[in-house]
Amino acid sequence: MSSIIQVHDKRSGNTYFYESESYWDKEKQQPRSKRRLIGKLDPVTGKMVPTDGRGRKRGKKDKVSPSKPGPVPIKNINRRFYGATYLLDQIGETTGIAADLKACFPDDYKKILSIAYFLIIEDTDALIRFNHFDRTHRHPFGKDIPSQRSSELFQSITEEAKEKFFGLQGKRRIEKEYWAYDTTSISSYSETLRQVKYGKNKDNDRLPQINLALLFGEKSGLPFYYRKLAGNIPDVKTMRQLLKELDVLGFGKIKLCTDRGFYSADNINGLYKNHYKFIAGASTSLSYAKRFIRELGDDIQSFSNYSEEYHVYCATKTIAWDYTQERPYKGDTITGDRRMYLHLYYDSEKATEDEERQMAQLLKLKDELMNSHQKPEHENQYHKYFTIHETPVRGKKIEVNEEAIRKARQLYGYFVLLSNEVKDPIKALELYRTRDVVEKAFGNLKDRLNCKRMLTSSDLALEGKLFVEFVSLIYLSYIKAKMQENDLFKTYTMRSLLDELDVIECFEVPGNALAVGEVLKKQEELYKSLGVEPLPAKA
Repeated sequence: MSSIIQVHDKRSGNTYFYESESYWDKEKQQPRSKRRLIGKLDPVTGKMVPTDGRGRKRGKKDKVSPSKPGPVPIKNINRRFYGATYLLDQIGETTGIAADLKACFPDDYKKILSIAYFLIIEDTDALIRFNHFDRTHRHPFGKDIPSQRSSELFQSITEEAKEKFFGLQGKRRIEKEYWAYDTTSISSYSETLRQVKYGKNKDNDRLPQINLALLFGEKSGLPFYYRKLAGNIPDVKTMRQLLKELDVLGFGKIKLCTDRGFYSADNINGLYKNHYKFIAGASTSLSYAKRFIRELGDDIQSFSNYSEEYHVYCATKTIAWDYTQERPYKGDTITGDRRMYLHLYYDSEKATEDEERQMAQLLKLKDELMNSHQKPEHENQYHKYFTIHETPVRGKKIEVNEEAIRKARQLYGYFVLLSNEVKDPIKALELYRTRDVVEKAFGNLKDRLNCKRMLTSSDLALEGKLFVEFVSLIYLSYIKAKMQENDLFKTYTMRSLLDELDVIECFEVPGNALAVGEVLKKQEELYKSLGVEPLPAKA
C-alpha cells in the first residue's frame, strides 16, 4: 500500500514530497516503509514540482546559466508581529548598534541582530525555539536560524571584530560621561571550558564559574565593553588589563568609576599614569582615611555636613597621593605627589547595620574556635579578635580582644570615595551611585538573557554567545533607562511593555509595500516615551 507524504527540511527551508510504500518485515516482525522522493513544493504556486528522485526537476538540465542579479521580491504572503521588533530596529539606529555591527560583521550582522531580538522578546525560551520566533515575527535576517547555524555563527565571531565593535560604541560616548566598571560571576556546568574555575561567587552558587567585566556609561546607562575572565580572578587583579585594553582601543580622556573591590595602590598609580579621571571606592581602614575620621570626630555629624538628598553626613579633604611609576625600559622609578580629593561619608543607618553584621561575625568566629572548626580564610580574624588559652585541667578558653572591637566600632557607618577630579562630595556620591546601572545590567544579563547558567561546551561558542547576549544587553539597557526616565515602571514591567507593542502586526504581500496593522494611541505614546517615532501605517 502506498501513499504520498510531505516532509519539511528545517535546514534548507524546503518541503519535499515522498511516495511511501508500506510492507511487512518478516525478519523483524513489524511494519516498515520505503520512501522515494518524487517532488518539491513550489512556494509561489503551492503545487508540487516533480523531480527525478535525486532533487532535480524533470526535464531540466543539470547546468543552468545564472540569472542576472536583482532585488529579491517577497515570495510568500505573511502576517507577522512587528511592533516590538520595529522598536528594536529604531533603537539600533539611534544608538548606532546596527551600523557598528554592519561595519564589524558585514556578512552576519543581520543574524546577530535577529538572535539578539529573540533573546529580548522571547526571554524565557531557549534558542532552539528560534524557528517559532521566525514564523511569528518580522526580524532583520528574515529567515530561520537553526541551532547548528547559530552555533556556527557564535564560533565565527572573532576577537578582532569584537574589539572593533567596542571601539566604535565607546567612541560614541567618550568624554561625555563617567564609565562605571564592575564584574559579575556566571556559573557553568561545563567541564570543558578552560576559564571555568571555582572563585568568589557573587550569587553564592556552589558551582565553578567564569567572571564577566562590564563598562557602562553613567549618563547613557548603556554598556559598550565587556571582557570574559577566569572564575578565580579577584576584581583587584582585573584593572591593569582593563587599562591596557582601553589604551589599545584608542580611548583618550577616560573617566572611570569603580568600587572598593578594585582599590589598590598599583591600580590608582595606573590611573594617574594614563591620565584618567576617576572616582574610586576605598576602605576606611586605610591610614589616611582613619586619620581624617579621627580629625573630624563627632564634628562630621554637624548640621552643615548633612545631605538631605542622600541622608548622609559628608566632608572632603585634599590629600597628596604618593605616586610611583616603575620604568623598566630605563631601569628607574618615578616618585612624587599627586593631588587627590578624599571624600568621607557617615550614615547612621549603615553604622547600625555594620555593628549587627560585626557582632554576628564575631559570634560565628567564636563558635568555630570553641568547636575546633576553624576555617583557613578566617585565620587573620581569629588572631585579631580572640586569644586562645588551653590547659589540661580547664580545657580551651577563648578571650575576646575588646580593644580590637572598639577600634573596629570607630569605623562603623563610614565609607570613603577618592577622586582626582571631583571636589564636591555630593557630586562624587551622585556619580558613584550611578554604578547601580551595572548591577541592574547584571540582573538583566542573567535573568532575561538566560545567562545565569552557561551551557555551551566550547570556548569559541561561549565567546560568540556572550557577545550576542552583550548586544542584547545594550538594547535592554536603553529600554530600561527610558522607562526610568519617563516613570514607565509605575505602569509596566519591561516584559509587559514589550508585550504591549508586540501585538502590532504587519502584512507582507508580494509586489506590495509592507502594510502595518492598527496602532493604538497608547502604543504611540509608548514609542514616543522610548525615544522612537511611532510605527507608521505603511512601513
